[in-house]
Amino acid sequence: MGPSTVFLDLGCGRGDYTVAIAEAIGPAGKIYGVDAWEEGLAELKTRAAARSIGNIHTISADLNKAIPFEDHVVDICLMATVLHDLLREGTGEVPLQEIRRVLKPDGMLAIVEFKKVEDGPGPPLSIRLSDREVEEVLRPFGFRKERVREVGPYHYLFIASIGMRGN
Repeated sequence: MGPSTVFLDLGCGRGDYTVAIAEAIGPAGKIYGVDAWEEGLAELKTRAAARSIGNIHTISADLNKAIPFEDHVVDICLMATVLHDLLREGTGEVPLQEIRRVLKPDGMLAIVEFKKVEDGPGPPLSIRLSDREVEEVLRPFGFRKERVREVGPYHYLFIASIGMRGN
């Protein structure tokens, strides 16, 4: 992540990751928090103002309809504990096509999900996604796995890039 990074936090909620990323990238970057939850976006704005962070932009949008961005403008898109909910509500086709559309050709998709284990916080085991399941969900949309890392005892980070469709 460089200082001019365009970072998109989809399903940002109250913006815990959004604020941390904005602080890491610095004021030259553009950070967008997108969610349909108005109260969460309002809290994110308040938190950003309290920390004097001026480069967080909040956008209210339903991820199952469209991502209100032009094509190929985002360097990194984050979905933190969001993908399992999108798949529970449907196929995830619209948001994944939209992410593909808004990412730059060398852009990255970062997904944080709950490990597929019985203990710990999170949704029921039947809803959780293993990293292999995430890979299978992403493949038809032209994403390929770059790496997977543990993020604490209950989560993992799946990093994907845009690959050739069908790989």
